[in-house]
Amino acid sequence: MSVTISCGILTVSDRCFAQEAKDESGPNLKRILSEEAKINSSDIITTIVPDDIIRIQGVLVDWCDRKKLSLILTTGGTGFATRDVTPEATKHLIDKEAPGLVVAMISSSLQVTPMAMLSRPVCGIRKSTLIVNLPGSVKGSQECLRCILPALPHALDLLTSNTSAVATTHSTLASGQHKCPHQHKLATASHDRSREDFHKVALRARKSPYPMLPVEEAMRIIMDHTSVLPSIELPLHDALGHVITDDVHATQPLPPFPASIKDGYAVIASDGTGTRTVLDPVTAGDKPDKVTVVSGTCCRITTGAPLPSGADAVVQVEDTELVKSSEDGTIELSVKMLRAVDIGTDIRPIGCDISVGQRVLESGTILGPSELGLLAAVGVNQTKVNSRPVVAVLSTGNELQEPGELPKPGHVYDSNRVLLLSSLKEYGFVAKDMGIAKDSYEFLKESLTSALSQSDIVVTSGGVSMGEKDLLKPILEELGGEILFGRVFMKPGKPTTFVQVPFGGKTKLVFALPGNPVSCAVTFQLFMVPCLRKMSGWKCPHHNKIAVKLGFDISLDQRPEYQRAVLQWKDNGEIPLVATTGIQQSSRLLSMSNANCLLQLPSRDEKHSKLSVGEMVNALLLKHL
Repeated sequence: MSVTISCGILTVSDRCFAQEAKDESGPNLKRILSEEAKINSSDIITTIVPDDIIRIQGVLVDWCDRKKLSLILTTGGTGFATRDVTPEATKHLIDKEAPGLVVAMISSSLQVTPMAMLSRPVCGIRKSTLIVNLPGSVKGSQECLRCILPALPHALDLLTSNTSAVATTHSTLASGQHKCPHQHKLATASHDRSREDFHKVALRARKSPYPMLPVEEAMRIIMDHTSVLPSIELPLHDALGHVITDDVHATQPLPPFPASIKDGYAVIASDGTGTRTVLDPVTAGDKPDKVTVVSGTCCRITTGAPLPSGADAVVQVEDTELVKSSEDGTIELSVKMLRAVDIGTDIRPIGCDISVGQRVLESGTILGPSELGLLAAVGVNQTKVNSRPVVAVLSTGNELQEPGELPKPGHVYDSNRVLLLSSLKEYGFVAKDMGIAKDSYEFLKESLTSALSQSDIVVTSGGVSMGEKDLLKPILEELGGEILFGRVFMKPGKPTTFVQVPFGGKTKLVFALPGNPVSCAVTFQLFMVPCLRKMSGWKCPHHNKIAVKLGFDISLDQRPEYQRAVLQWKDNGEIPLVATTGIQQSSRLLSMSNANCLLQLPSRDEKHSKLSVGEMVNALLLKHL
């Protein structure tokens, strides 16, 4: 093969993925590419997935759009069995078909066996990547690859030449420049529609051109496209919840002098028990040399006061008794020490809490009340922190009206905007209320432009499904946006869309969330919160995950589901039990009202259609837990 290419070999097999069988086809195809096509083995990556459309598509999208491989060979899943779905997974992702390769492989295979007519391979091009479906058997995949091998160099050379002119550069949120590692926008006829097309309802797309990505892949794309915002200096009283950008070291010890731990009497330990003459008192804030303690004397001292000269221990007031005082009781003249103490008793030595030069806070620390108090304790009055993103919140839909207005026929109150604005406030982010945008191309475009100009991130709700008024995706594309994903394999929240838009010399992010209230709430928690935290400098931006025990039976959906639930802890330290918040349909906001976690439920398969009381699942903890 005359061109240098990068290649991926994807084995599709339930049994191989479960390690119940050994993958022989994948390694054999790698050997043929290395020995016969002269491809460096280091340029060939391999993996195995089960016979699952979403898992297959997740790898294909990653290899095409992120790794930008030249050639992908799949092996397995091209037959008539129920689980053979590789062609279906491939067909929905490719921009152009390559029927000649299919004809060549089937024709060649039919000369070997008539059973080749049962093979259903798909071959095609996604951006600059050629995808070829091969049979699952070692013999069949080998024969088909060798059949098309002579044509691959020229095909890949053409694809390589075509891509040299389409590289794009994107600005980061920090105004730096980088090559964007993803190109997720699909080149399909339903994209780049003119405005006139929106009026041709009968001609609108009947199927979404966007593959449904696994949640994990969608999250990876989000985090890969999220940049940490630049740092700013803030006074301590404004820094709560921010992430500190630099290590902080103490410039002086704490305490800076030997200090009393208790209220009592500063003494010389070697004097032991007995009566002492009481000198002038030393209280917090006094100078250490105010009084000098000598043998036979003591000095009344308060908690936190500096130890007077000559003293080397403190006897707490509870271990003394009054011997003599002034007639009016205002002055102690002598007291008796009831207990002997050792040198250093109840004294905080210099620097015992914090020594000079000690690191008191590490960069990346989230500043809570204790951390801010610590900064103040070492004399810091302002600190360098990461900026936090400004988020513009926009609702879309002709049916929406403001709460408090008289209800109109066919209208509903806009709950999503209130939910998002208050959620952002709860997490400590700056939110701008952009109101409600009607389902009009011009109005939506103007509203989005205004939102982009005032924020780092825009979050919308509604307008991303398959209806005739779902205009957000094409408008964002017209504004120069790149749709990084347009659907996610999850319930609720399938239409969730993530876009990056060059605007004002920066790259702005747009989360176009579904319009159903629960879908909006769940996808905000699942996708937006980690993104916002990463932008703010969090080292671990994802939600905490814990194992919980089900307190109710659950029927599984064909999509992985995020059910709203309530954690219930017992005093005996057992694994927490979860209770349902009721009906889970995506329009029922009541299911979110008292939820403090999201249950991560697997998708239904042939072996598992439900989970029972007592079974273990993972739960994502929410902010207000």
